[in-house]
Amino acid sequence: MRLNKTFPLLLSLALLLGLSNTQAQNQSASPVISLIPKPQHLTPQSGQFTLNADTKIHVPAKTEELKSIADQLAQSIKTATGVQPQVIQKDPKKKAKNIIQLSLAAATDTLGKEGYTLDVTPDQIILAANQPNGLFIGMQSIKQLLPPQPAKAPVTIPAVRIADKPRYEWRGMHLDVTRHFMPVEFVKQYIDYLAMHKLNTFHWHLTDDQGWRIEIKKHPKLTEISAWRDSTLIGHYWDLPQTYDNKRHGGFYTQEQVKEVVKYAQKRYITVVPEIEMPGHAVAALAAYPELSCTGGPFKVEGKWGIFDDIFCAGNEQTFAFLEDVMTEVLALFPSQIVHIGGDEAPKTRWKVCPKCQKRIKDEGLKDEHELQSYFVQRMEKFLNAKGRTIIGWDEILEGGLAPNALVMSWRGEKGGIEAAKQKHYVVMTPGNYVYFDHYQGDRELEPVTIHGNNPLARVYSYNPTPAELSKEEQKYILGAQANVWTEYIPNTKHVEYMAFPRIAALSEVLWTPVNLKNWEDFKTRMQQQYLRYDAMGINYAKSAFQVKQQLQVNPERKAAKVTFTTDAAGTDIYYTLDGSEPTAKSQKYTGPFELTKAAVIKAGSFQDGKLIGQATTRVFDAHKALNRKVTLAKEPHRSFSPGTAALVNGLYGTTDHYDGHWLGYLKDDLEAVIDLEQVQSISKISSSYVQHIGYRVFLPTQVEYAVSEDGKNFKTVKVISNAGKEEGMMRKTIAAEFPATKARYVKVIARNVGVAPDQYTVRGRETWLLVDELSVE
Repeated sequence: MRLNKTFPLLLSLALLLGLSNTQAQNQSASPVISLIPKPQHLTPQSGQFTLNADTKIHVPAKTEELKSIADQLAQSIKTATGVQPQVIQKDPKKKAKNIIQLSLAAATDTLGKEGYTLDVTPDQIILAANQPNGLFIGMQSIKQLLPPQPAKAPVTIPAVRIADKPRYEWRGMHLDVTRHFMPVEFVKQYIDYLAMHKLNTFHWHLTDDQGWRIEIKKHPKLTEISAWRDSTLIGHYWDLPQTYDNKRHGGFYTQEQVKEVVKYAQKRYITVVPEIEMPGHAVAALAAYPELSCTGGPFKVEGKWGIFDDIFCAGNEQTFAFLEDVMTEVLALFPSQIVHIGGDEAPKTRWKVCPKCQKRIKDEGLKDEHELQSYFVQRMEKFLNAKGRTIIGWDEILEGGLAPNALVMSWRGEKGGIEAAKQKHYVVMTPGNYVYFDHYQGDRELEPVTIHGNNPLARVYSYNPTPAELSKEEQKYILGAQANVWTEYIPNTKHVEYMAFPRIAALSEVLWTPVNLKNWEDFKTRMQQQYLRYDAMGINYAKSAFQVKQQLQVNPERKAAKVTFTTDAAGTDIYYTLDGSEPTAKSQKYTGPFELTKAAVIKAGSFQDGKLIGQATTRVFDAHKALNRKVTLAKEPHRSFSPGTAALVNGLYGTTDHYDGHWLGYLKDDLEAVIDLEQVQSISKISSSYVQHIGYRVFLPTQVEYAVSEDGKNFKTVKVISNAGKEEGMMRKTIAAEFPATKARYVKVIARNVGVAPDQYTVRGRETWLLVDELSVE
């Protein structure tokens, strides 16, 4: 069958000229098309292609790789419509209709290895690319043109012309299977999730302190001992005292299973990059082979998270022999050009006092332990380079000097990536404050516990992996980016889905679509179809994007607050209440910003078809007598928690996130604050709010004293409240005092800091924080 060569050529030219994406043409004749990631060039056409039981998929003869792609497309169509098109390799008749044509003959070099053109007309669908992976990626676009939820054939696909290619070469997702083991079937499913979002790299984190997950036949203790731990930490690391579940946890992948996963990924044009951690995060390995440590052990596989001093001994030749054995078997399983050797969070504590390590430093003429880490990495790089492979490591491998051919994965912000690019080393960006998917994605009081941080959908979408600080030449060294899913607080596969979705959709557009074509509001609109698709697939995606963000702008003079609601999701109605009750579709509907002139507990939720999506959010506005009054502090707060005294009397309350900007804080010192109510008046209640997060040394006060005065000089204590600090865990607490009505103009609040952390906590002996927010007077 001859293809129309004019269309692909014209669209390739459009790509060269940088023409913008458009859906303007023929909008009256075609439905809105919601593809994610957004294609570089898309033009809707008149009409539609009808897919029915007679539809066929054609690929050229003797192209088994293309036939495999066609078979996958046929299966996807069956899932969506109930009918499975026949795949044929015999050339159909000239001007054949009701056919989907896959071809490597029609594209130009401007599309690159992964670009494609797609021409949907009422008669046929033509998908063309330079390489098979381009066809596979184009197939994902066809799948998104199908109904988002299963339908019975015949179904229609809107007529459209697309010319598309990715912005970045490395478009990845990471999965940590060490902290919590994930079954091999889910790993395959995870790869499918990457493929449907046009990602092409799966970073498989296989070893860490909490478990070794890959069979190494020469060292069987790695799966007999290192793959299993006796117990796992319950709750958050900073929930003190720490407790454990005393349940055995673990697992590993046999070499046959690894081969199976790699083959599965190859059929989806996804490269699997294995990570074997070194020299740090090695406790699980050392539990089986303690002789590879600096101390000789004994060790056990860790059941809690964090960074541990015991790492591979860099002065011991056995260490390198062991790692070379491991990597030799790893390379036989993974054909990827690039392999990840970790390199992060390797404390030098043991190396500093280890005779073997100190001898190595002396013998090699190294300056210090940082250069010893560089020696370690470079030695392993030399071994792997000799095997024809290239290493990538976390940005700590920059310490002491970067290995000659190494790639850098920049996770501690972008600084490491910028430094590496300036040194002409290739970089994969993965900064924690944008693309760590183990961070919160919504209101943390509504979300399951995570490690920390907050990367909601909008923040992920806003990321640009190419730093402006780099010159055009240096920017060429940015290969792309990836998101990381660390599983300390993600115990099962459904929770992985919750943390990855829908943020993976935002990531896909960040990595595929040129910056000038990105549009947040448009993305939110297109996500409406994607959510339906996730529903149909049974994906446990987070509803955090539907949470209502409540912005309260206080007008001190009027003792009022302007309330504005927004969400990260389109196509919803917002309903709210002001009395703390749960909103329903019969509650007040939000139509625009409104003003509060009295105290309120605001609850707001997103609704579709009369049903609440996710959970309602809560904010409090307290129009108390101290609102916007002058506050005088006996001591200035610490610079780390200094939002200004106005934050203490603005009618708004901080959350359990003590970095939310509401909290005023003291390190070791007490709080003493005096509020001037500006005139003598009757008061009967004083309250103050505090937050506790013991792991961060943030404690509730031991005692709160409230006093009043008419002249600001002579104060009378109305209440002293002892708060012995017996409450454990993270919390926000309001400490209130009610008393008989008293005349006063000035109100004094004294809150006593714990000062030094008690002995029962892991932070024992360290200075403590006292954080205070709203001071309320009624």
